[in-house]
Amino acid sequence: MDHRISGIDTAEHYTWGGVCDGWHLLKDPTLSVIQERVPPGASETSHFHSQARQFFYVLSGTATMEFEHEAVTFAAGQGLHVPPGSRHRFTNRSDAYVVFLVISSPTTAGDRTNLPDAAAPSHLEAK
Repeated sequence: MDHRISGIDTAEHYTWGGVCDGWHLLKDPTLSVIQERVPPGASETSHFHSQARQFFYVLSGTATMEFEHEAVTFAAGQGLHVPPGSRHRFTNRSDAYVVFLVISSPTTAGDRTNLPDAAAPSHLEAK
């Protein structure tokens, strides 16, 4: 059994979207825990996962998750569940960095279908 401490100083680092950072705190086929940092105005491509269930938990800042027919804004100390099959897009509409955990079960590796960005519901009002 592996009982090593994991943090952003020792975890595998990656970048996405050219400006966003991610750290694999736990990288297992059945469970993934990633800490990410997204600057103001950045977002990911709309997509869905067929198998993976995700939970996004904000550590600092304010995030918005866009779905097909609504957008939900949540802040530090709040989390949001995204079930398999839900079309979604994480975005930072604020003027500060957002730092959050994304927990996926099973991992999203090989389980992501990107959607056309034109379909992103950026016109939706956040709740």
